[in-house]
Amino acid sequence: MFDRRTILKLIGASTALSGISTSASAQDGDDEPDYGDWFDDVENYEETEDMTGEEEVTVDVGAGDNGLQFDPPAIRIDQDTTVVWEWTGEGGSHNVVHVPEEEEELQIENATGADEPVFETEVTSEEGYTFEHQFEDTGTYLYVCEPHRQQGMKGAVVVE
Repeated sequence: MFDRRTILKLIGASTALSGISTSASAQDGDDEPDYGDWFDDVENYEETEDMTGEEEVTVDVGAGDNGLQFDPPAIRIDQDTTVVWEWTGEGGSHNVVHVPEEEEELQIENATGADEPVFETEVTSEEGYTFEHQFEDTGTYLYVCEPHRQQGMKGAVVVE
């Protein structure tokens, strides 16, 4: 049986450990990035998908019922991870273009600060076509399919 002093010590230690755990998870990137209104017109966006710990991840280009989505639309990865965008052949011709001016305009935290697109593909409808980019620098990279930007075909890569 524990005396009162031992019980109070255990409660104090438990509370302290709980605070450390909460602080560590916030630092590990569990918080959802603030994208401003970037994803307001993106039907399949719910939250940033955590893909940290992977060397290579794939994003479908031409996903969704009408083929006008990226899936997943927002991902979190580690530095030096390669993202492979793979065309499904649905929704017409697509491309993937980084839009640094949007990052600046929306004042995205950890924005890339790039003046020119860091990555850009050709426009194609070829099923199975792939494009890959290794993300060496931390930051938030917003991107679009230019032909379908107005339909909400947008994405984001958050590099930690």
